Amino acid sequence: MVKRKPIIIIGCGGHALSIIDLLIQNKNFEIIGLIGKNKDLGKNVLGYPVIGTDDDLSSLRSKVDNAVIGIGQIKNFEPRYKAYELLRLNDYIIPNIISNNAYVSPSALVDEGSTFGHQAIVNARTSIGKCCILNSKSLVEHGCTIGDFCHISTGVLINGDVEIGNNCFIGSGTIIREGVSIPSNSLISAGKCIMGWPIEQN
Repeated sequence: MVKRKPIIIIGCGGHALSIIDLLIQNKNFEIIGLIGKNKDLGKNVLGYPVIGTDDDLSSLRSKVDNAVIGIGQIKNFEPRYKAYELLRLNDYIIPNIISNNAYVSPSALVDEGSTFGHQAIVNARTSIGKCCILNSKSLVEHGCTIGDFCHISTGVLINGDVEIGNNCFIGSGTIIREGVSIPSNSLISAGKCIMGWPIEQN
């Protein structure tokens, strides 16, 4: 039996629910607790306690090696970036968390701290940057490059050889044509069909 590695979750809002679910199903980690705001202390999230705030990360490091960012990202990547910087400052390991029913190609390159939801697919020779969210049923086809701190939402379909810069949000159900390049800090709302850049307004 593989011994589970202790891990803490940064954040205790809606996205943390998805991260808890991934960790329970993944079975490689044991959730010690969540990190929130002062007002969250003592709360339980799906049965797991909020055990501290950002100020406690230094003291918790002696007990826990691993941490995952459970803060979501829609309009603003900065809360996730600040959490990442704080974890690096305190020398935490920030592993990738992959659902057991997701697929990440062996030829894909994945940087640290990204999460892959249920039925997410990342195909051959794709590159995924730091601390990305690839949500449930998202598809990233062959040869794509996804920058750091991107959120690829539920049901997004990214065709081959697409390049997406850093800090981007791609809304649910968006379809991106092959070969399109999307610049950093772009926000694409749900349900768009991206045939090129800049986006044609409907």
